[in-house]
Amino acid sequence: MASKPKKPATKTAKLSTKAAPMLADVRAHIDGIDRQIQGLIADRAAYALQVGKAKGKLAAAVDYYRPEREAQVLRMVVDRNEGPLSDEVLVHVFREIMSACLAQQEPLKVGFLGPEGTFSQQAVLKHFGRSAHGLPLASIEEVFQEVENGNADFGVVPVENSGQGTIQVTLDMFLTSNLKICGEVELRVHQYLLSRTGRIEDIERIYSHPQSFAQTSSWLRANLPKVEKIPVSSNAEGARRARNSDDAAAIAGESAGHVYGLKKVIMSSIQDDADNTTRFLVIGRNIFPTSGHDRTSVLVF
Repeated sequence: MASKPKKPATKTAKLSTKAAPMLADVRAHIDGIDRQIQGLIADRAAYALQVGKAKGKLAAAVDYYRPEREAQVLRMVVDRNEGPLSDEVLVHVFREIMSACLAQQEPLKVGFLGPEGTFSQQAVLKHFGRSAHGLPLASIEEVFQEVENGNADFGVVPVENSGQGTIQVTLDMFLTSNLKICGEVELRVHQYLLSRTGRIEDIERIYSHPQSFAQTSSWLRANLPKVEKIPVSSNAEGARRARNSDDAAAIAGESAGHVYGLKKVIMSSIQDDADNTTRFLVIGRNIFPTSGHDRTSVLVF
């Protein structure tokens, strides 16, 4: 009589037993590296405090902030990178470290077009990190006003979209404002169709910012031609309104869905241009030294 074949489970169990010590060793090594990283971050934070003390007693957080120095640090991060992590990932990590170190003095106050969950807020986080204190404001005009009045250290305002062109209200504000352009942020914009139910057949009306309606016009004509489109002051405001009804939806960023409880994504990336990008300007009261790799913005009226 032929012998019975061995059960596959037995072989799998032996492999798992042999692999377990190796996995434990790798994890122990990772834990050791994590301890070193944590210690080095603490050292960096301590030295950042010394930099603040060396500058003496200053009036506000903005006086400690040096964007040209941050730009130089991030360029060095990219120049040193040999993988396996991408430049984008490492820049994000170091941005957050610098943001937290600066906030030891006092968090920067940064105004943006609110409410929470807008693409403008995403631009703030990308440029200043999560340790900055974001101030959601009702309009682009109010962002300028709060920075001019000193209630915000900086503002972040949209100025141009790759598909829809310039944001005229932002350009118009520079006609009467003395604020300076201190930096810029480019943000890849992905538009999501969000609702409470997640069913496209339930939708009778959609809330969104006019720019987002324009950026998704072809998709809307092809998929929801008869649905009522209601323009609002921001994508996040659209998400806030849509959360109250099963027959409403919003076109907004994914983060707005998380903020306002619209966790059902009916369709992602419905923008007509796959490379849809919005450029934001960082505005402030002061002119900062150049970093060595700067751009010049020319506004023609």
